[in-house]
Order: sequence, then C-alpha cells, then structure tokens
Amino acid sequence: MWAWDEIFARPGYRFGTEPAAFITAQAPLLRRGQRALMLAEGEGRNAVWLAGQGLDVTAMDLSEVALDKARALAGARGVTVDFRKGDVLDWDWDATPYDLVAAVLIQFIGPAERDLVFDGMKRAVAPGGLILLHGFSEAQMRFDTGGPGIVENLYTRPMLKARFAGFDILGLDEYEAEVHEGTAHAGRQALIDLVARRPL
Repeated sequence: MWAWDEIFARPGYRFGTEPAAFITAQAPLLRRGQRALMLAEGEGRNAVWLAGQGLDVTAMDLSEVALDKARALAGARGVTVDFRKGDVLDWDWDATPYDLVAAVLIQFIGPAERDLVFDGMKRAVAPGGLILLHGFSEAQMRFDTGGPGIVENLYTRPMLKARFAGFDILGLDEYEAEVHEGTAHAGRQALIDLVARRPL
C-alpha cells in the first residue's frame, strides 16, 4: 500500500509545480469553459495549468496532504480548481459528464484495478470528449528515473489500443525523453501517451 500522505508530506513539490509536457502539448485541443477531470492529481500541477487555460477543472486525489499543496499552488497562480479527496477505485464515474478526462502517471495500480479505472474514464467522458493518458511504457524498466518498478503496471501500445477500442485514437505515441519534474522524476524516461475521443 502506497503511503501517499507520508510521500507528499516531504518538503517541496515532489513532482514540481509545472505541468507535464504531454498536458501542455494538448493546448490546441482545449477550449475555455470545458469541464475537465484530473485523476490522482497529487499536488495539482496539471489541474492548475488547465484551470489557467480557462477550463472548469475538478481534480481528485487520495491524499489530503497533496490536496493542501494543490490548493496552495492554485492560490499562488490565481486560479480556481475544485479539489476533492477521492480514490480512483471508488470514484463515481457516472455523476458528471466531462469534456476532458486526464490521468498522468497513475501506474500505482495493477492490471485488474487499471481496467476498472480505464472503464470508468470512458464512462465519465461525454460524447465528443477527450481522454488524455500519460504514462510509462514497459521500456521504463531500463531506467531508474521514476515509475512503479513493476512491469505489469506499465503500458504498451497494444494494451492501450485494446482498452480504448471504440474510441477514436487521435494519438498513441511511445518515445523516450529527458524529464525533469521535481525530485521524483529526473532523467531519461520511456513514455507512452494516448489521446482518444469518445465518438458522438
């Protein structure tokens, strides 16, 4: 079991205060007023950036310590985000339809739980809406620069194509990059990104 409050209680922002490059790269797809849901958002860096683009953002995380830091970051950046304490394994996916559902590096869950979360994400996004998923590929096992260190928790292109079958795949990219996000992610990483649209 991950001790998230203990992890996030360390000084500073573990993953930094700037959004993941994958999230900012989706700027052409974003529109002011869109409703967005950020999953397991931690200290708020991606949600705060999305709010700064004019989106109506809800961000959830299991750690109240992380959410306190996220609220502080939002205040410092002058944006409003609806931060909520919640668990991706029992989130009410059907309560609100979102134009955008995003998850960044949520690979602390194994394959069975991951499939439940992916199914939930698909239910939570409105017709015509987008799913943004940023994660480590299996090649990340070669690097000591972040990630769960559990190969079963990592993503592959075939797995993501299968899990999001029926959605329009706008992008599915596997690559390596130099990443510097706080103290937790520093160095070369093997990454995989999915952008998928729910059909109308």
